[in-house]
Amino acid sequence: MKAIYITGTAGSGKSLLTSNLLQWYIDHDNFPITLNLDPAVSELPYLPDVDIRDHIDINNIIETYGLGPNGAIIMSHDLIGTKIEDIQLEVDELNPDYILIDTPGQIELFAYRSSGNYFISNFQADSKASIFIMDGVLVSSPINFVSLSLLSASINLRLKTSQINVLSKRDLIIDNLENILDWAHSDTALLEALDKENNQEFSLLSKDVIKIISQNGLNQELLAISNLTLNGLIELSAVLSRILNQGEEIEY
Repeated sequence: MKAIYITGTAGSGKSLLTSNLLQWYIDHDNFPITLNLDPAVSELPYLPDVDIRDHIDINNIIETYGLGPNGAIIMSHDLIGTKIEDIQLEVDELNPDYILIDTPGQIELFAYRSSGNYFISNFQADSKASIFIMDGVLVSSPINFVSLSLLSASINLRLKTSQINVLSKRDLIIDNLENILDWAHSDTALLEALDKENNQEFSLLSKDVIKIISQNGLNQELLAISNLTLNGLIELSAVLSRILNQGEEIEY
């Protein structure tokens, strides 16, 4: 079983990508399943095969502990790690080829509190990879691009898995797509774009951040996809195959 963790900021398209990858693997004669790890989500574009909401009821937490919505969400995320044995048993009984793990929308709660890191470290799979989704609309300015690049590097360090950076909503940013991809591929292009920013104070800070990321080998290629048109899904599946199958390519 190969585990694919799908992470990113709220609204970046995690659940839609989970749904699209599920159908992709089904269409290519694999047996994938989905795991929803967001105890606070109300609707999903797919029917989870395994669902943390079956083990953690956020409304019950509110009533039992007298917490407000935010406190209940934090507590529910902290409880994820305590349910790992139950979830592992459910997954193992299904015995999939791939498990697509849709992580909580509040990425800071999953990545930076102990429960998320504990889950990834202790959930048993033959190989693991994570996808970090950079919201294409948010990264249309160079300063925002640097900010999300820093978040991506931080998530990578925290979760300690092979990570693929994905640019979502390419169909909405087609006029700026070439610039964004240039920023990802070339520090020089990004630094030149930062020179043109009006806010010089934040431009200088952004330059320092991107240089540190680059010097420490934390910058990565950026793969543009569209959850609407499915453009880029072939390339994403190929990168996942190289990581998860240790170089043994799967022909589609």
